[in-house]
Amino acid sequence: MAQAADAARTVIMTVDDDPGVSRAVARDLRRRYGESYRIVRAESGESALDALRELKLRGDLVAVILADYRMPQMNGIEFLEQALDVYPGARRVLLTAYADTSAAIDAINVVDLDHYLLKPWDPPEEKLYPVLDDLLRAWRSSDFRPVPATKVVGHRWSARSSEVREFLARNQVPYRWYSSDEPEGLRLLAAAGADAQRLPLVITPDGTPLVEPEPPELAAKVGLATTPTADFYDLVVIGGGPAGLGAAVYGASEGLRTVLVERSATGGQAGQSSRIENYLGFPDGVSGAQLTDRARRQAAKFGAEILTAREVTGLEVSGSARIVHFSDGSAVAAHSVILATGVSYRQLGAPGTGELTGCGVYYGSSLTEAPACQGQDVYIVGGANSAGQGAMYLSRGAKSVTLLVRGESLTASMSHYLIEQIGEAPNISVRCSTVVEAAHGSDHLEQLTLRDTGTGQTELVDAQWCFVFIGAAPLTDWLDGTVLRDGRGFILAGPDLTPAGRPPAGWELDRPPYHLETNIPGVFVAGDARAESAKRVASAVGEGAMAVMLVHRYLEQS
Repeated sequence: MAQAADAARTVIMTVDDDPGVSRAVARDLRRRYGESYRIVRAESGESALDALRELKLRGDLVAVILADYRMPQMNGIEFLEQALDVYPGARRVLLTAYADTSAAIDAINVVDLDHYLLKPWDPPEEKLYPVLDDLLRAWRSSDFRPVPATKVVGHRWSARSSEVREFLARNQVPYRWYSSDEPEGLRLLAAAGADAQRLPLVITPDGTPLVEPEPPELAAKVGLATTPTADFYDLVVIGGGPAGLGAAVYGASEGLRTVLVERSATGGQAGQSSRIENYLGFPDGVSGAQLTDRARRQAAKFGAEILTAREVTGLEVSGSARIVHFSDGSAVAAHSVILATGVSYRQLGAPGTGELTGCGVYYGSSLTEAPACQGQDVYIVGGANSAGQGAMYLSRGAKSVTLLVRGESLTASMSHYLIEQIGEAPNISVRCSTVVEAAHGSDHLEQLTLRDTGTGQTELVDAQWCFVFIGAAPLTDWLDGTVLRDGRGFILAGPDLTPAGRPPAGWELDRPPYHLETNIPGVFVAGDARAESAKRVASAVGEGAMAVMLVHRYLEQS
């Protein structure tokens, strides 16, 4: 008995326009292979091709295709020739009458036919099964194994393709990348009825093709939660970086009905870090992705809901409720809110960088692009820890890595251990007092103009890769008019709200704001979005936990 090639039950397809013959073939196939393979029957070449395309989109495997030669509109050879484009690895068998044997022999050269069978094939134990057993054995030994369920077809220098890959990777969604100009990518585009003018094409686990999907649609289709299960919670955490994840873990573990809302992917800037080496409890270091995955699973274990690709646009006070509004017009309410929105990398303002973002210019480490940097020259803009961690990671495969630092040295912004590692790396160089003046390239980055801020001299260098880690822009514009912020947009809390010993305007309680509490009672801030925060992973996690403790105190007194 043939054995299953994979747990999803690989397909054996039979195509014959005669319903009686079609049923007879399917019956004999099921008798022998039905427990291990899925038998798919079609009664025309066109319907069979439609079925193959659907199977392709779902990620199913097809081991053998049996097609009758004499079919109207599209004969068996014509069908197998087109089937070859969809499943090039499937073994192909032509069913013929004695009078058509010459056509079958010719088909061996036309469609690389594996075998032809004369009708009738009775008894199947002698004329059908031995042939298929050999073909299935040969197919199982070939390299046509299943691929991860989600597929992405895109162009190497497509900014949107890069964004989708990064979104999936950071959300721990397994996927496989196909270039739109390679054979398998072209086959997937054809199966989905799409073309290379609108990319990326994402094929979800159930076979649904998505053309240029936006994050909310993509998140929902690949199995990420995007909709809250309730209308009211004890705690809404806004932001899924270390502070937000820490708050979700401690809030849910201590019995609060907790929902975390993240606009892109959990982990924040820390989640993009290739290696964090100064986090307590990880003497050998831990990648941002690993730390994020563990924290996310830990929060879910305690019962916290985690919503992805949800953009928060407003915060409203309604009595004791704190209402969080989303960009799609929906809302969720809670007794308390923790703002852990973190910060984003500031954009380069140099000419050309905007047009080339995602096409050679990337913000953050963009680890999905790292393999393509092998043996090439890489430039990194920034002088803080994230830039240093990115430089160390990329230096493993890049020919050279050049750190472009606006300041006079790294000591003001980078941890000592990273400065030492960079100094010992033979292929990393540091250019201080240097900024990017302009970026050049047609469809992707080709050159950078660098300027020495001391002398004003400029230099044109060849460059295909530029990763940017500059500054920290708080993601708090949506709080304008509601929560008090400093001049740079960072959220004021606790003692910073009472510099003269008086509570902020509109404060109605008979106590001053708690340490991490904003000017709105029951709304707290944690992590990098807080004014004068430490901008370190450990302190962000600690503030997330402390904010939950203060939430409990607030709820007890409400």
